[in-house]
Amino acid sequence: MLTAEQVMATNKANVETFFGLTSKAFEGVEKLIGLNLAASKALMAESASQTQAVLGVKDPQELLAVQAALFQPLGEKASSYGREVYDIAAATSAEFGKALEVQFGEAQRKFLEAVESAAQNAPAGSETAVALMKSAVATANNVLETAQKSAKQAAAMAESNFKTATANAMEAGKTTSAKKR
Repeated sequence: MLTAEQVMATNKANVETFFGLTSKAFEGVEKLIGLNLAASKALMAESASQTQAVLGVKDPQELLAVQAALFQPLGEKASSYGREVYDIAAATSAEFGKALEVQFGEAQRKFLEAVESAAQNAPAGSETAVALMKSAVATANNVLETAQKSAKQAAAMAESNFKTATANAMEAGKTTSAKKR
């Protein structure tokens, strides 16, 4: 049976976890806002520079050269921006994952303690039921651990695929840009 102190301690831990996760979420949002502000500022500066370059064009050949120079870095910049957004999202997600793992581990530990306590206080002749309950808990833990490992492997594979796709897109952009020249 849970005491009032245990309930209060659990509630306090849950509130601390909630505020910790909220803080991590805000940190992620702040990073995204910072990234967007930096990208907007760079875009404004580049737009001004590019406008000056286009206004300074004297003949059609020079216009083609200026256009080619303007469009070449766009793919790289878009890819870089996407990579930074992904990195921020992945870092924030990892922080949430760690916190949830800790919370789940603690809840699992408390549940196992409750099972052990119940087993010690069980009436004579209930050993089979207690053993069955312990076996069910162990099986559930194994299934959960396997699911967590699979989720981590899937996330690692998705990250690898994202990085490969980004690298391929950048290479394709470079190749296309080189052909236009």
